[in-house]
Amino acid sequence: MKVKTAVVILNWNGKRFLKQFLPQVISRSNDQAAIIVADNASTDDSVEMLKQNFPEIEIIINPTNSGYAGGYNQALKQVDAEYYILLNSDIEVGENWIEPVIAMMDADKSIAACQPKIRSYIDHESFEYAGAAGGFIDTFGYPFCRGRLFQTIEKDNGQFDDPCEIFWATGACMFVRADIFHTAGGFDTDFFAHMEEIDLCWRIKNMNYKIMYCPDSVVYHIGGGTLPKNSPRKTYLNIRNNLFLLLKNLPVSRLFAILFARFILDGIASIKFLIDGGIGDFMAVLKAHLSFYAHFNKMRRKRNSTQSQHTGIFHGNVVWEYYVMRRHTFRELHDRFHS
Repeated sequence: MKVKTAVVILNWNGKRFLKQFLPQVISRSNDQAAIIVADNASTDDSVEMLKQNFPEIEIIINPTNSGYAGGYNQALKQVDAEYYILLNSDIEVGENWIEPVIAMMDADKSIAACQPKIRSYIDHESFEYAGAAGGFIDTFGYPFCRGRLFQTIEKDNGQFDDPCEIFWATGACMFVRADIFHTAGGFDTDFFAHMEEIDLCWRIKNMNYKIMYCPDSVVYHIGGGTLPKNSPRKTYLNIRNNLFLLLKNLPVSRLFAILFARFILDGIASIKFLIDGGIGDFMAVLKAHLSFYAHFNKMRRKRNSTQSQHTGIFHGNVVWEYYVMRRHTFRELHDRFHS
């Protein structure tokens, strides 16, 4: 039976997060959504724990761990709903977290996806790295957020309490229309994990839909539940997938100039890793570029409609602005966006 809204939590060895946060998801969803856990071939006893402690929860069992992208693609084929809420297992949801977002999307059919305000579970007064108050991107493909530029994470003092159009919605808590998710092709499984939500949002924007931020819904995210921030594997995936993102979605008039600039910038970053003793991260950059070259033709064939103008793009290089010009907050960049 089709439901209006389905909360789908992708789990991989996240038993402790499910035990901690699932009761609040159930109680604070106020019977507004079906709640489903999609297990990504966990090797802990997550599924047994769910069956024993949460018998009312529907469980989808994926046969293999195909990452965030593949795991959600497999699971969502089995979920019949108007709206999907893709929710990380390491999130505490706030009171009334579903209604404001669904009301916003119901009122405007051009909104394909939306995210709530993402605060830190560790420090409830601060934004959280993975999403904060909405995702943006610069000319060179570097993503950042309102409330978070690189390692500068702002306190939430109400400075981003305005609903606004953004470039990408965080995969940690993404509300998305099911029909558009599937029409867009879902997540790109070649990404495995990291930046697949930005790729999806970019493709959706190229279909002339909007991505929004809703400040009236608040959730609290632990973050780093799968890969730690200082992980060469994370560095590899972020750099490789960011290049995939550009190749798939940039207009051809800008594509090769931007890729050439990124090769230089990534080379500089790799040298800095090496100077700082990060041999693992240095090798991760090299492997990311080799993988990009190996998959170049495959990714090029995935190009579809592209556009040069989108809300949420910063005109410039956020790396330069942050590290050289010492502009550390979103508001210092604000005047150089498409609007």
